[in-house]
Amino acid sequence: MSETTIRLLLVPLDDLVVFPNMNVTLTVDVAGEERVLLVPKSGDEYAGVGTVAEITDRIRLPGGARAVALNGLHRGIAGAAGTDSQGRLYVDVEERPDPEEADGRIRELEREYRAVVEEILELRGDDGRIAAFVRSITEPGALADTAGYSPDLTFEQKVQLLEAVDVRERLELSLEMQRERLALMQVRRRIQEDVESGVEKQQREYILRRQLDSIRKELGDDEASVVEEYRAKIAEAEMPENVLEQAERELSRLERMGDQTPEATVIRNYLDWLLAVPWSKRSDERLDPVHTREVLDADHAGLEDVKDRIVEHIAVAKLRRERGVEDDKRSGVILTLIGPPGTGKTSIGESIARATGREFVRMSLGGIRDEAEIRGHRRTYIGALPGRLVRALRDAGTMNPVIMLDEVDKVGADWRGDPSSALLEVLDPAQNHSFRDHYLDVELDLSEIFFIATGNMAETIPGPLLDRMEVIRFDGYTTDEKVAIARDYLWPRQRERNGLREDEVSVTDDALEKVVEEYTREAGVRQLERELGTLLRKTATRIASEEVEPPVEIGEEAVREALGRQKIFREVAERTAVPGVATGLAATATGGDVLFIEATSHTDGDKLVLTGQLGDVMKESAQIAISTVRALAPQLGIDEDAFEKRSFHLHVPAGAIPKDGPSAGITMATAVASLLTSRPVKHTVGMTGEITLQGRVLPIGGLKQKVLAAHAAGITDVILPERNRADIEELPEKVREDVTFHPVMSIGEVLALALEEEPARRNVAL
Repeated sequence: MSETTIRLLLVPLDDLVVFPNMNVTLTVDVAGEERVLLVPKSGDEYAGVGTVAEITDRIRLPGGARAVALNGLHRGIAGAAGTDSQGRLYVDVEERPDPEEADGRIRELEREYRAVVEEILELRGDDGRIAAFVRSITEPGALADTAGYSPDLTFEQKVQLLEAVDVRERLELSLEMQRERLALMQVRRRIQEDVESGVEKQQREYILRRQLDSIRKELGDDEASVVEEYRAKIAEAEMPENVLEQAERELSRLERMGDQTPEATVIRNYLDWLLAVPWSKRSDERLDPVHTREVLDADHAGLEDVKDRIVEHIAVAKLRRERGVEDDKRSGVILTLIGPPGTGKTSIGESIARATGREFVRMSLGGIRDEAEIRGHRRTYIGALPGRLVRALRDAGTMNPVIMLDEVDKVGADWRGDPSSALLEVLDPAQNHSFRDHYLDVELDLSEIFFIATGNMAETIPGPLLDRMEVIRFDGYTTDEKVAIARDYLWPRQRERNGLREDEVSVTDDALEKVVEEYTREAGVRQLERELGTLLRKTATRIASEEVEPPVEIGEEAVREALGRQKIFREVAERTAVPGVATGLAATATGGDVLFIEATSHTDGDKLVLTGQLGDVMKESAQIAISTVRALAPQLGIDEDAFEKRSFHLHVPAGAIPKDGPSAGITMATAVASLLTSRPVKHTVGMTGEITLQGRVLPIGGLKQKVLAAHAAGITDVILPERNRADIEELPEKVREDVTFHPVMSIGEVLALALEEEPARRNVAL
């Protein structure tokens, strides 16, 4: 055993840490020992470092128990252990008293530690005794050990501090622990101060309010002034009798409970909304069919059938007013404008409002799923608001505005209710004279509102809601109509937006026609306006850069230079040059479109493969098409063996776009028949129609959109069901002149019209 190592009795301390310079009294038997090693113990785990302590006194406790008073001297590192004859545990201890020398870093840490401890004592409200004790400690190691006196440290942290034999390491550890303790105390103090200040503020405000109430009562000017203000507004509002009763009832509640309670705020919000409804205000409506037609013609080109229906509506309203039947609540009609984007549905609503002298409000319904958006929230909910109808009336400032229900075909439903069901009451002329908003909880007369609904597709509007609507179709524009719209409406608007004057830039009709035919393919004119904006921006840049001198005339070459390469191509002839490809016509949410249905086959199994994201209806049409062609095989000169052990593959390109609908049957059958007979489909032919297993051709919808798309694609022959013959008269005159229509009743007639007489020399496209 070396000179620095001694053998001492080990005294384990359960969940207790004794540091050097600390005095403790323990009920342990130390026999005749003068010094012992106090080692912290947690469970079966002993710390590696203990405190060498000397026994300063032996005490006999009442009852015969013995205790000893101990004074910690310095740290000791426990080594080899053994027991004596009486089973007591002794260990070899390497004594490690703290050195007397201290370098500059230790002194710096000592100063930082004292500063942190003083801040802690200040926050705790120390009376000065502990601070004096800390200042009396001059040894750095003993100063660091004072951190272990804190009740905020855990047992593990105290053991970690005891095991820090090196003074510098111990000071750094103590400083870190005390800093964490200081930060925690500062946070607690801030929270306490915030709470106390909040309570004091509430108490102060309460006292001031009570004093203010007393002053007002002495002056005869209490919260009755607020009540009187509401009473005056209610009298001016000229509310219906039932609404007036509700308003006065709520005002009486406000008067009884005072103006400063939480419930009073709810009542005031309710009265504010009740007063926001323009109960007695109405626009002076102008019911003049001639003036309405003039406004519509000035704002919109084409759309003759749409304009006719709106003028008819105004004329009927005029006669009803003149003949005293304007109060008939059940005779209203809900006009619903259905068509592709960019065809002018929303803007025509603004024109109707301008023509009739009414206010115009637009309500977008796209994507709403909460019934409360229509009916409002009940006042029992926090943050409750009226529905959109009440807010629209507030914004309009009259009870008879034009309200456009935009995107009504995109209303959804979930666990919060079905907004389309709430719209039934709003749009039904037999019910909307007594509409009840959940928030206001009074009846609102909506029968004077001119409702106009818009949507892209009628098929997605719920049936009961669609039943209350009169659908007016916006099927798109012909090329000539688009050129006229571009010349008279879009070009002047874009010219102004791009900072150009009328005498600085002009455009030829040929240039506009090139933009329409080679750079846009849409039912409406939204993309057309974007292309014209691009054309004018580039022209404005050239003029501003002094590259050209105005006036500038834009012709076909300038269009090509500004807009780049051609974007839209007429590819019907190229695509149908090989057997197995037929041109179908489709109606989508964005207007009519031309679809190329491709068919091929191979002698591997007996399957039908369908690709191109086809819906269930088109999948059924494909199966019917195969069966129908097989039944007509003898008439078409197709060998029956051609169907044996043969798989067919039908594909509709643009596979990223979902496609479905009951009008592709004859196109699929034609593609299969073309494949098996090796007779290509005529490139001038487009077709639409569904078929039955017996080969009958069934009628379809959306003919106008489909034919307009066919006309734009250069198709000159359109095959359609016989029962759609009457729809041809609704097509624009220019389209009827350019396109030949072939109404058919059976698939045999379709194939006779669509297929070339002679088989192709080759069956693949290179």
